[in-house]
Amino acid sequence: MISLSRLHPLAQQLNAVLREQHSPLFSLLSKRGKAIYFPFDGILGQTAEAKGKKYDATIGIALEDDGTPMRLRAIDACVDLPPGEVFSYAPSFGKKELREKWRQMILEKNPSLSAEISLPVVAGGITHAMSVVASALLDAGDELLLPDLYWGNYDLIFSHMYGATLRTFRTFNDGGFDTGALRSALRRGKGKKVLLLNFPNNPSGYTPTVEEAQCIVSIIRERADAGDTIAVLLDDAYFGLVYREGVFRESLFSLLADLHERVLAVKIDGASKEEYVWGLRIGFVTFAAKGMTPAVREAFEAKLAGTVRATVSSASHLSQSLLLAAYAAESYEREKQEKYAILKDRFEEVQRVLSDPKYASVFTPLPFNSGYFLCVELREGLNAEAIRRKLLSTFDTGVIALGNTFRIAYSSLPVSAIRPLFEHLFLACSPSRTGQ
Repeated sequence: MISLSRLHPLAQQLNAVLREQHSPLFSLLSKRGKAIYFPFDGILGQTAEAKGKKYDATIGIALEDDGTPMRLRAIDACVDLPPGEVFSYAPSFGKKELREKWRQMILEKNPSLSAEISLPVVAGGITHAMSVVASALLDAGDELLLPDLYWGNYDLIFSHMYGATLRTFRTFNDGGFDTGALRSALRRGKGKKVLLLNFPNNPSGYTPTVEEAQCIVSIIRERADAGDTIAVLLDDAYFGLVYREGVFRESLFSLLADLHERVLAVKIDGASKEEYVWGLRIGFVTFAAKGMTPAVREAFEAKLAGTVRATVSSASHLSQSLLLAAYAAESYEREKQEKYAILKDRFEEVQRVLSDPKYASVFTPLPFNSGYFLCVELREGLNAEAIRRKLLSTFDTGVIALGNTFRIAYSSLPVSAIRPLFEHLFLACSPSRTGQ
């Protein structure tokens, strides 16, 4: 167990800034969050001081005689980027140019966001970004509130790695997001609370309507006014993939960033889905709270970067450089729109197929309007695992079984394969119903 009485002087300095200039944020920190710091005065600091010197023996990499990073031609030949943008270490905070670009893109994609926000800290993918945030905010035994339809990896990240208790509330009611269940969940107890919201949601493929988004924010404000201090973690992995009118197209971050002194909004997002580069493993953590000063933002960024330093040292330099090269390309926006159009066509084909009333005899689609997925809930008497296996063995078809629900990733299917998939699901379900 971490002893708060024996913290490193740098951790104490960061804590003093947070405690004195934004006490609600400080009260949200876990014991790890209070203890972590970025080693500005260690090897990294001394290396920075020696940068540009004629004789620099500080940085722990090998250099060629011309001063470029030492490398193998077999690898260098595969990448059309300068060696310094590929083979050397990136900063633990992330490349400054990428952090600034991602911040700019957040502001452009969320036009109602007017609050001051942090400079994003770069992590090794969204999973790692969540782990960094969990380390900063959650102690063993703390509760994490979240909808009951959630990404299974949350169990490993928050529960198994950090000992948090996942307490769920119902996701849907009357064809939309269950704001009443959220209100009830947040009203339980008083004090520090950590809420995780993921839109577009994995697995359901749902994003709140404009009205639901406003209601969610009102509920959070209500609890902050009542004295709760709330960290709202926003898993925005599928941000931007909204296909219907009336759906809230910005991140809830834009509504929460300046909501209340006792509300910390943490945006966890990344390039994986937004840029279709799942294997590059680049995630970001951006945060904001009403009354947050530049010194507070820098202190909390340092704690997050300290956790990155302690876990993966830094995110891939090559991946960060590839993203910056893509953002500089003239074709970038056009290519993004082309990929969005493909996914929207698949979504619309799913809607057309599911308009056939015959499917109602075996399953009911849960609300969906965005992202990669939809879920269908099987009728009573049907066994999801048995049907999943039959789909594999008889129909050459794979879906994910989650209890009595199937998650279907239409994002991975060409339009021509969508109707056959649902027909296979219908056929696999029909002879398995009770009494048949």
